[in-house]
Amino acid sequence: MRQVQKEDSEQKSPAKRFLFILGLFVATVYIILGLLILLKKDFLPGLNGPFRSVFGGVLIFYALFRLSRIVQNRSQER
Repeated sequence: MRQVQKEDSEQKSPAKRFLFILGLFVATVYIILGLLILLKKDFLPGLNGPFRSVFGGVLIFYALFRLSRIVQNRSQER
């Protein structure tokens, strides 16, 4: 019972919680944007050929990197 009370009393500040949710949202947007660039040829028609594939892949890789940093930071805080 005391551990439950201790965990409840050590809640994150609203600013940290907001930054965590914002980080998840931005990473999700990068993944969706990368997938759209890779899979839909009529999305951003100015991007052609290998640049399109590289740019979409870099966006997805960057999103996964951000997600790993978010998870790493969250596990260090606990």
